[in-house]
Amino acid sequence: MTLSRPAKGFTLLEVLVAVAILAMSITLIYQAMGSGASAIYKVTQQHKAIVLAESLLASRDWVAPQGWNETGQSGGISWKAISAPYPTPVSQTGAPNMVRLHKVGLTLQWLDAGTPQTLELITLLPEGRPLPGETIP
Repeated sequence: MTLSRPAKGFTLLEVLVAVAILAMSITLIYQAMGSGASAIYKVTQQHKAIVLAESLLASRDWVAPQGWNETGQSGGISWKAISAPYPTPVSQTGAPNMVRLHKVGLTLQWLDAGTPQTLELITLLPEGRPLPGETIP
């Protein structure tokens, strides 16, 4: 009676199962990396819009009595600024030396993979008058 030695190595079925598990793992890793890159792009676009909004608001210390109504585009982001007088109990008294406020709405829009994105900001700015020789922004 001869004793047979057990075979060394893996069977074909074990190898196929291992390859299938490896393929599924690689697919999941690629999907996770792709969603991470997409999220980074979205955050970058939102950051660009916020920086543009901050820049636009920083360009004005005050609003002219007729208001601020302006549109523009920068870096693929279109923007629109609209203001209107903001009523306060003090402003309704008509005191001559009182600072009047304007409610400023700033809307920014851009495309993200074909989907329109919007950022809307609202703030208050004082109404001002230009100094002699100064132009209204």
